[in-house]
Amino acid sequence: MNVAEWLRRTGRIAPDATALLRGTVPVASYSEFADSAARIATALSERHGIAPGERVAVYMPNCTEYLEVLYGTWHAGGVVVPINYKLHPNEAAWIIENSGARVVIADAGSHEEIRRLTSAADAVTLSIAGDDFAEMRRAAPMPMPVERGRDDLAWLFYTSGTTGHPKGVMISHGNIHAMTFAYFVDVDEVMPADAALYAAPMSHGAGLYNFMHVLRAARHVVPDSGGFDPAEILSLGKQLNNVSMFAAPTMVRRLVDHAGTEGADGAGLRTIVYGGGPMYVADIEDAVATLGARFVQIYGQGECPMAITALSRALVMDRTHPRWRERLGSVGLAQSCVEVGIAGEDGNMLPAGEKGEIVVRGAPVMLGYWRNPVATASTIRDGWLWTGDVGVLDEDGFLTLTDRSKDVIISGGTNIYPREVEEVLLRHPAVGEVSVIGRPDPEWGEVVVAFVVARPGMVVSEADLDRHCLSTMARFKRPKAYFLVDELPKNNYGKVLKTTLRARLAETATPSEMIE
Repeated sequence: MNVAEWLRRTGRIAPDATALLRGTVPVASYSEFADSAARIATALSERHGIAPGERVAVYMPNCTEYLEVLYGTWHAGGVVVPINYKLHPNEAAWIIENSGARVVIADAGSHEEIRRLTSAADAVTLSIAGDDFAEMRRAAPMPMPVERGRDDLAWLFYTSGTTGHPKGVMISHGNIHAMTFAYFVDVDEVMPADAALYAAPMSHGAGLYNFMHVLRAARHVVPDSGGFDPAEILSLGKQLNNVSMFAAPTMVRRLVDHAGTEGADGAGLRTIVYGGGPMYVADIEDAVATLGARFVQIYGQGECPMAITALSRALVMDRTHPRWRERLGSVGLAQSCVEVGIAGEDGNMLPAGEKGEIVVRGAPVMLGYWRNPVATASTIRDGWLWTGDVGVLDEDGFLTLTDRSKDVIISGGTNIYPREVEEVLLRHPAVGEVSVIGRPDPEWGEVVVAFVVARPGMVVSEADLDRHCLSTMARFKRPKAYFLVDELPKNNYGKVLKTTLRARLAETATPSEMIE
């Protein structure tokens, strides 16, 4: 079934319910939301040639129009390609071309640059501001969503890859069904009086949590700031009441710190689902002490969106079990629609208490990687998704993350892959070798740092490297420190020893102390 059918139904049974808000100001009821999506569907289909299965890329910051575009695309039978708005336009252009998007919908500040960068591609770039979007809304509404099956593609999410380019994760309508239903069972219930607050990027997990709220005719709120501001979130909670949101652990930490400073208790915030990386036990204890029983943890990946494990509100609050603190440091129990296991290097499942790679199988697991059968075959084996994360299951089924075998750096809840940053730095003419790792950071969880070896006879400066990175990739990916070294530590096979670099980094206070 096409997920757009959920909006069509809600638009009929709860037509007057408030659907979309900018801050505290309503901008559309559910009948208006559904009608707009149906009109956008007609425009995409008849004016821009979007046939079932064809892609529509969305490169915008959070806004209520984002949801209209999502449902308009699905209504037409199309596939949404949500692009992280923090990406550099060059990076966005690569995703647009790789996905084969026929239409790109961008905000007023970026659509001209995207149009220029993708001029050679077979794509039409439209602005969300002005006549482009207004004309789409004036089209005749498409009566019914285009029929889509369980395994038809709905969401093509590009996740950073270890080979220098992101991979397109193919999420089907059936994957979304499973994720949505598991939310009601394992994460939280949603009531019509609730409000989903989009403070994290709608191109990622926060956007995926729209479905539950559409099904229940709940409200969708985009803050006036368009993003995460602790004071604004606490204020919106009080004004709107029954607010739920998805947040990375670093966002939770900032929200709790602000609430503590202001003496706020989080009134009006119903549920904060945290994920995107494990949370320090001390931080979640502090969060509960400050804001109360509002927290649920989930663990997922783009390849199994939001749906691997969950630590329920009751388990987050429990202090009676003899191992409650150990459980609080876990990422919870397998969600109802999946099986989770720990596999050894030989592919056999390991018993409780033994560390290995986390594997998962079930209805939410992706179809595969877009136009990348080699990566698909190496990641999905015998029906199991190999996550690349290392962990351990206890006797009761609680999963604890212990490492990340793919060396991903999680900074502010966003995945940054070292290889991608390394390849950018290696394009600098004076850089001979480079190795990128994460450095623990109290605010962001981790920040990116780079060890750089200059080419023989050449000199490179930190400022020069920073300019180079900023001209090529998103600001949030660039290293926060550069260590200029004579050589990188390597093993007998020539592989860079990142463990040695991490140890050296732990002994070093400032970048200047590392310059050789």
